[in-house]
Amino acid sequence: MEHLHPPFKHPAGGVHDHELCEHVHPVHWRNPQPRDPYPLVVIGGGPAGLVAARKAARNGIKVALIERDLLGGNSLNFSSLPSKALIRTSRLYADMRNAVHYGVYPPAHIEVDFALVMERLRRIRARISRIDSAPRLSAEGIDVFLGAAAFTGGHTLEVDGTRLRFRKALIATGSRSMLPPILGLSEAGYHTNETIFDLTALPENLLIIGGGPVGCELAQALARLGSRVIIVHKHPLFLPKEERDAAQMVADALARDGVEIHLNTNAMKVWVENGKKCVQTWNDGNIATIRVDEILTGIGRVPTVSGLGLDAAGIDYSAQNGIRVDDFLRTSQRHIYAAGDVCMEHQFVDTATASARIAVQNALFLGRQRISELTIPWCTYTDPEIAHVGLYVRQARARGIPVITYTVPMHEVDRAITDGEENGFVKLHIHDGTDKILGATVVARHAGEMINGITLAIVAGIGLKTVARVIHTYPTQADAIHMAAHAHQGAGVSPWLAWLMRIWLHR
Repeated sequence: MEHLHPPFKHPAGGVHDHELCEHVHPVHWRNPQPRDPYPLVVIGGGPAGLVAARKAARNGIKVALIERDLLGGNSLNFSSLPSKALIRTSRLYADMRNAVHYGVYPPAHIEVDFALVMERLRRIRARISRIDSAPRLSAEGIDVFLGAAAFTGGHTLEVDGTRLRFRKALIATGSRSMLPPILGLSEAGYHTNETIFDLTALPENLLIIGGGPVGCELAQALARLGSRVIIVHKHPLFLPKEERDAAQMVADALARDGVEIHLNTNAMKVWVENGKKCVQTWNDGNIATIRVDEILTGIGRVPTVSGLGLDAAGIDYSAQNGIRVDDFLRTSQRHIYAAGDVCMEHQFVDTATASARIAVQNALFLGRQRISELTIPWCTYTDPEIAHVGLYVRQARARGIPVITYTVPMHEVDRAITDGEENGFVKLHIHDGTDKILGATVVARHAGEMINGITLAIVAGIGLKTVARVIHTYPTQADAIHMAAHAHQGAGVSPWLAWLMRIWLHR
């Protein structure tokens, strides 16, 4: 029996959001007649679920893809893509204000049209949603079910009352925003990354709770657009996983853009007074009150495991850490797999999609790929950006690996100087005595692009000697990586060989 799923109404509305919903949750979508049984059922239509379903379908496997809310998941609808559209516009406004730095008189009056900024964001999001629309997925041979899925046994589940049987299943339900336990926050009202892009008016005053990647990115972007932004962060420095000099550069950049920063500070209580949200903070015994128009929480995410009927399927999980999987991404039920944020520590889109490919390969095809073999880069898209891959020095030393580090400041790179983008550095960590790259941190305006070449070198086992021999286009900011490779080459000359070369050259 066909099932007509009730329409999903996007909270913001508008022509672009109407187009978005027609792609990611069509109003008149009718779920297909279930096959019996499916070789593979995928629960969750975010990046991991989409990649898994497509990989199976392209190999001739009949697959059912189930999504409770919006196809594309957080990445398309609430996170990675809309935030990057907002960041790009905010960078343009910042560049216009700094035009004199590039030998250009800035416009006499720079006025931010926030409604236009958000319309562009929604237009871009709607355009990208065409790629993963329900009709397109269906045309690719994927049975798309819109509705809430719950296991009813080891080989059965229900989607809003419709029963599906399966041989293998993949859970890719992602994660959701974590609400900090602050007294009165729910009553006063707040935003997460899932609602902040519904804004149509720029908040005059915005408090962001948490100085992680999401908090830092949106703080800088909204400050550049004209909002007075305050960050309350309980730790002594932003981005606690990153190297200290890299995190400090981001803190300095936020301060230059006017972000008011309160480190080692906890938000304790929230209430509404005269139309303003009042936040009581505590710092080393000092109590203060901050009054703002809006609050954004950015302290992290938790796996989405509730309502899935995992107990009925005998799947081991916890509310905090998600579904427990082995190195092959198998759950406690060996025919059921998991991928992406619902089971992984690193909650990145690229990690989610990579894990989905591994899970489908292990579930349906020959070969046993391990998640531990992945080399995972990541990037925080502030200005400058911070990107990292591989080991940090502290991790290498904890494993007893001798490390030598080569650092090239961006202010020594020709292209960074001509671009006026000198804040940052490239730092390569090398196994001492070899040219093996253990890890790298890049702080630069285009760090997210630059880290990819280093990631490729690590995965392919390419050492710094080979990197130094490769001719790079000139001038580019990525030349900093080449410079670090040549620094390693020069450092590899022994004093005895250097003396012999001097004798030869001056004979």
